[in-house]
Amino acid sequence: MPKISALIITLNEAKNIGHVIDNLSFADEIIVVDSYSEDETVSIAKTYPHVKVFQHHFEDFTKQRNLALSKANHEWILFLDADERVTLSLKKEILDTVKQEETADAYFFYRKFMFEDKPLHFSGWQTDKNIRLFKKNKARYTEERLVHEILRVEGTVSTFKNKLIHHSYSNFESYRKKMINYARLKAKELHNKGVKPNTYHYIIKPVYKFVNAYILRLGFLDGRKGLTICYLNALSVYKRYPFLDEMHKNSEKRF
Repeated sequence: MPKISALIITLNEAKNIGHVIDNLSFADEIIVVDSYSEDETVSIAKTYPHVKVFQHHFEDFTKQRNLALSKANHEWILFLDADERVTLSLKKEILDTVKQEETADAYFFYRKFMFEDKPLHFSGWQTDKNIRLFKKNKARYTEERLVHEILRVEGTVSTFKNKLIHHSYSNFESYRKKMINYARLKAKELHNKGVKPNTYHYIIKPVYKFVNAYILRLGFLDGRKGLTICYLNALSVYKRYPFLDEMHKNSEKRF
């Protein structure tokens, strides 16, 4: 049976790292690439003798993921975030797939977003999916995206039936900080492309982000949870442009 390398990138994931390692116990190797966490993430991961732990200063998600990918030794890559969990039915689907003679080269996983351990059914998350299982020699994360990175696959792509559980939201402040961090990385990405912010970016884009998720994508049906998530995701869009403007001003000062 072909072997699976499970990869995880971490920063201050002490509350999650043990759970995700246990969840991935069916993999043939588990590799953690940590961005010099200030909590117990690394020490917890090192208590598992079968887990390989590497540390590397964080630049962006794409570089960190590609570094983890370079450490993998097996044909199949299963990439999880520390707050994601494979259900028993998804585990069976993964193992049944990799042992087949004819497979796709990569597989999308639909994700079920959990808000404080309760599922969010709408708010734009109902069609959320990412490639999480793929053949190592067929894929690499593209350099032009620094956040919400894209895996470029040279081959066929399919989709699994069973969903991956995504425990992304534990409390308001931690999720807000995550969204602000995403905004900063997205601003850097836009700065590299030469984008300069204007009224459209400051007003139209964040308003559209909220209206699309809360109204068009039925976030209001998720009640308070939906309002909170739609607001924070729109906040991330809004915050990226002050960061972008600051980057342009700093660039101009150097010349």
